Parts: sequence; structure tokens; C-alpha cells
Amino acid sequence: MNDLIDELERVRRSVGDDDARKVVELRRSYDADVADVWDACTNPERIPRWFLPISGDLHLGGRFQLEGNAGGEIKECDPPRRLAVTWEYGGDVSFLYLDLAGHDGATDLRLRHAATVNDHWDTYGPGAVGVGWDLTLLGLAAYLPGGAAVPKGMPPPEVMRRSAQDWGAAHAASGVPAAAAEEAAARTSAFYAP
Repeated sequence: MNDLIDELERVRRSVGDDDARKVVELRRSYDADVADVWDACTNPERIPRWFLPISGDLHLGGRFQLEGNAGGEIKECDPPRRLAVTWEYGGDVSFLYLDLAGHDGATDLRLRHAATVNDHWDTYGPGAVGVGWDLTLLGLAAYLPGGAAVPKGMPPPEVMRRSAQDWGAAHAASGVPAAAAEEAAARTSAFYAP
């Protein structure tokens, strides 16, 4: 479990605003070439090895569907640097941006999710989407070193609680009163790790 906590600590989180949306941002580096990280994030044969099965027309303007999760439209695709998609789930449409920058055989990844402000956000704050993205980046980190499929299932409750706590800290750093951020983080933690 300590390895998973160490991986969570490699992520830099922030929360901001984009018009009427809240933006959660995750940044981290991977010890892999940018072309490999791009391929892992866009190749329909590789995505299920670390994330979820995906189907659809995976080209600019096409639509995708993640099994049991979100779907959307591919709005921008500039290999191996930028991918932008709509993120359609539960009747909400939000936006997801993935930016990659390679250097010295490593890759800096920036993932931004411009989320709809609704009752779900009001209840859980940035953990509403941030915890899921933390888990996704954990899967990618486990997959990239050797390309072996990552075992499915939820990580230990301590990992979920730590992610919720980290999103609470990012929420407070964005200017939200500390007590409100802590309350949202506690609700997120209770949701993921009751």
C-alpha cells in the first residue's frame, strides 16, 4: 500500500474556475517516452489494460464509450501532445483535456477536467471527479513500466481516503474556506471508503 501512497504523492493537484465550470487539474511525470504515454492513453487495445474497455470511433470528431462509465466526442487530437474530449456521464457534459510534454525520455502529463457545478460537486467538491482521476493515474503508473495489464479492483481504503484528503487540501488552496473543503473531503472519503 505504501507504493500506492507514494504514487499519489507524485501528483500535483489544483482546483480552479473556467467560466461556469470548476476545473480539477492533475500533473505528474512518468518515466516513459511521450510517444509511449500517448499510445497508452489513445490506443483502444492498450487503454483497457490500465483503465476501462473502450469502444467507438476513436478519431477526431468521433465518439467513444468507456464501459460502465463516460462517453463523449473527440474534439481535439494532436499526437502526441494534446487530446480534448467531452465527458458525458449521468446526463452531464463536461470537458477533459490531456496534455503531454516529453523531455529526456520522460513525460509530463497534465489532465484537466472542467466539471459541471451541480449537487454532486456541491456535496463532494473536487473529489467528485478528482479521486477517480487519481485512481486512473495510478493505473497508468502501474501499467507503463512494463506494459502488463493492471489487476482490476479498488485500491485499499487508505488510498481512497488519502486521495480525498489531498483533494480537500487542493480545494482549500483554491480559496474555499478550509472548513467547507474539509467537509467535502470527508463526504468524499466516506463515499469511497465507508
